[in-house]
Amino acid sequence: MRTFIAAGVAALVLALAPQPAIAQPYPFKPVKIIAGFPPGGAADLLARVTADKLSAAMGQPFVVENRPGAGGTIGADAVAKSAPDGYTLLLGVTASQTIAPAVYKSLPYDSARDFRPIALIATIPVALVVHPSIAASNARELVAIAKASASPLQFASSGSGAIPHLAGELFQLSQGVKLQHVPYKGAPLAMSDLLAGRVQLMFDNLPTVLAHIRSGKLRALAIAGPKHARALPDLQTLAEAGVPGVEVGSWFGVLAAAATPDAIVNALSREIAKAVQADDAKARMEAMGAEPAYLPPEELAKLIRTETEKWAGLVRATGARAD
Repeated sequence: MRTFIAAGVAALVLALAPQPAIAQPYPFKPVKIIAGFPPGGAADLLARVTADKLSAAMGQPFVVENRPGAGGTIGADAVAKSAPDGYTLLLGVTASQTIAPAVYKSLPYDSARDFRPIALIATIPVALVVHPSIAASNARELVAIAKASASPLQFASSGSGAIPHLAGELFQLSQGVKLQHVPYKGAPLAMSDLLAGRVQLMFDNLPTVLAHIRSGKLRALAIAGPKHARALPDLQTLAEAGVPGVEVGSWFGVLAAAATPDAIVNALSREIAKAVQADDAKARMEAMGAEPAYLPPEELAKLIRTETEKWAGLVRATGARAD
């Protein structure tokens, strides 16, 4: 009888004792993708394409949250400081991950140490455009006009330290010309003055200028990258135009906090690879001027290292800084 009672007590103690948690498959709750730019822009739209495909594939909502400001660094910082559990992701971009370390005096995160690359999803070409009042039909002619001009031509940017600014600095440095940088607080203000002819030229992401090129309000002279843009396949690159040394572009990828487990990173990367190749996602990306492009975690990490070194070198050579 005592043995029976003792056994019963032991069973009761085991039943009431805390049991080890059983790991639930990822994801078992909604996932947040933070975009460090306002709604409607390239980062926001690409985040939403990715979120839609991951929601359908992984059985949980992937929700985009916009945290704009400081060239995407506010959103990046939020992810760097988040729990490394795969439930807070970043739509990382060139600006926040590879340019920011060079142009900001201090950052609240380390772009190399505090993130886990998951997958590249797209690239966006950068185009050199001019106001129609500039009598240049190609980039080589623009260089000649700039060298012959009594006063520097003015190039607009969305802000000091942004890609349009750094591309213009690289153009001057590589071609030995002097331009006047006119920074604005955002791309819309810069574009407004370029369309009005108050500034003469600009380097900008193709989606921002594509409609104006097609309407004839701006003239595209070249793509500032190594290959033609799908949206404007006949537009030559700067190198083809005889203006070498200017290769810039924007990339967009998904990242997580640094200690996120391999299993989660690999599962997300596999699904993103499928999403980027899906016809509907490709159509949505290409409609906005983006070019679907998948890279796995290790290749995205390599891209980030290479780009960080490139922008750091340019900033050292030009002294460019963020606003």
